[in-house]
Amino acid sequence: MLRRWELAAPAAEVTRELEEALRISPLLAKCLVNRDCAEAGQAERFMDPRLQYLADPFFLPNMRKAVERLFLARASNEPVTIFGDYDVDGITSTALLKISLEALGWSTRHYLPHRMDDGYGFSRDAVKKCLSECPNTIFLAVDCGSTNVESITWLREQQVDVLVLDHHQVADPPPPAFAMVNPQVSPDGDPCFRELCSAGLSFKLLHALVKHGRGLGEEEMHEFDVRPLLDLVALGTIADQVPLKRENRILVSSGLKRLNETQRPGIVALKEVALSRNEVGVYEVGFQLGPRLNAAGRLESATAALDLLLADDAVAAGRMAGELDEQNKERQKTQREISDHVIDGLRLRFDPDKDFVIVEGQSHWHIGVVGIVAGRVKDEFYRPSIIMGGDGDLLRGSGRSVAGFDLAAALRECDDLLLDHGGHAMASGLTILPEKQDAFRERINDIAREWLKNTELKPPLRLDAEATLYDLTMTRMRELEKLQPTGQENPPVHLVVRDLELQRQPYRMGENQQHAKIHVTDGALTAEAVIWNVPEGGMPEGRFDLAAAPSINEFRGRKSVQLKVLDWRPAGR
Repeated sequence: MLRRWELAAPAAEVTRELEEALRISPLLAKCLVNRDCAEAGQAERFMDPRLQYLADPFFLPNMRKAVERLFLARASNEPVTIFGDYDVDGITSTALLKISLEALGWSTRHYLPHRMDDGYGFSRDAVKKCLSECPNTIFLAVDCGSTNVESITWLREQQVDVLVLDHHQVADPPPPAFAMVNPQVSPDGDPCFRELCSAGLSFKLLHALVKHGRGLGEEEMHEFDVRPLLDLVALGTIADQVPLKRENRILVSSGLKRLNETQRPGIVALKEVALSRNEVGVYEVGFQLGPRLNAAGRLESATAALDLLLADDAVAAGRMAGELDEQNKERQKTQREISDHVIDGLRLRFDPDKDFVIVEGQSHWHIGVVGIVAGRVKDEFYRPSIIMGGDGDLLRGSGRSVAGFDLAAALRECDDLLLDHGGHAMASGLTILPEKQDAFRERINDIAREWLKNTELKPPLRLDAEATLYDLTMTRMRELEKLQPTGQENPPVHLVVRDLELQRQPYRMGENQQHAKIHVTDGALTAEAVIWNVPEGGMPEGRFDLAAAPSINEFRGRKSVQLKVLDWRPAGR
């Protein structure tokens, strides 16, 4: 009884048409409609995502202008400086572009900003440092640049053309880039590329370059295969937590296949140190591979992660992956200490009726982990959360939001209190003077009270459909696998099963008995269910309705349907 249940109710005639057209179960039909696939053609493409369904890359704004400038650079032997970012999206984008551009005849240099020394994104200090190290006349800013008016204006004065390849919200007025390839400036309508992260956009740029080169009759472009680079696209897309729909679904589906087959030494070594299972999926990327690539940029320089992805020697890659694994352990320790401090303190003073946005900052907190801490705090209290650490005499931090609260827009309303800010609706970054923290906390809470209702601050639990225990067969589970890969905006199937009771006493599991296995029955059939980290009052009792995610569990070679309990409430409510 912890969450706000939202049971989807797709129109019966729509789901019936899908059932008949595709010969699928009513349950799968409802799940497809809930994922905006109400037409048979849409649904077929959703269940069978193929690269051939990708839209023409030249539909992206300013893509042709960027491609023509890059071809001019190649013809005139101008090196291209790839300026990336220090998260997994920025690192994989930089690796993809460096590998592909050099293979196709471009000369490149690359630069990843240092989180502690260079600040956030395409900052003026980082740009000046990069230009002094890599004197050049063309910059390709990847996963950054959309809000950096000052930096790009300065580069333009230095006779440097800047191509921005980014997916974050754009400043108004926008920076004077030579070409702003950002789907956020696209007009409404199809095709819609707004879900793409920078790894996906980098793949689109590569596709556009190859397509343009083939149009010119260049033999190397006809021979070049872009598909082996999809392993990098899958890594960046999943780690950046962008919606797994439309083009992202296609790129990740194909990319995961490549990721499982790749012989890229760096990724092979990364999978080994992460002890990833044979079949790497969204979970393994999000919780095993991605955090290790992120660790370098969070604590020091992301260059170590980029070097790993670019490595062509297995022995060197193994050594580098081991070093990243050690950095990740250090990151986890630092993150855990700050998280525990913040959450323990908030439990004593948090007022759900007044605290609409959580803002916490201390100068001794490491800025490399504040984004992860913000995510944990948001999950614990279900409030937009901004956590800041020390950056010299300033505070620099990251925020994570909840549905219905556009964090980037809220930060724009606080522009006069901030030194810098940027990002998107659900995740943003900012820099502030310590003495402005209290005023900022007050302002952004006032904004949230105006934009949000109290009812929106109880975590929602979106349920696809009602089901019975009779519905939950192995055959049905295999059919639901057509919805894979799941992720942002394509969540695992969540169902409600009504009027159950415990068939026997719960069995406690885990080192601290924090988990439980239960057996639930409707009087005729029984199903096994697990409750992870049972909260206070979290054990079902009496007759109850159960919200659960069904899955296939394998134990000692035997497969069976198992329910992961999400929530419960007394039957009939």
